[in-house]
Amino acid sequence: MTAATGPDEVVRLNAWVSGRVQGVGFRWWTRARALELGLTGSASNLEDGRVEVVAEGRRSDCEALLAALRGPGTPGRVRGVVERWGPARGATGFVER
Repeated sequence: MTAATGPDEVVRLNAWVSGRVQGVGFRWWTRARALELGLTGSASNLEDGRVEVVAEGRRSDCEALLAALRGPGTPGRVRGVVERWGPARGATGFVER
């Protein structure tokens, strides 16, 4: 977190999750965690076997979701998570694709 980015700033997190994350309830689990944190966005299967997670909300809540994605309680088996941060774009709801 930089000096210009505080925990209450509204941001957009893009996270690409690799491993055994399709067909194991990972998107549903991610949606549940995001809604618990008050985030909006989506969790989508990609053709290469990864799941792309897009979340918008307070930076501290997005960081909590990112920690959960990397944590031991995920469905399947997470091998890695690549993240990118940016300004929020006004996502509404949280959908699985």
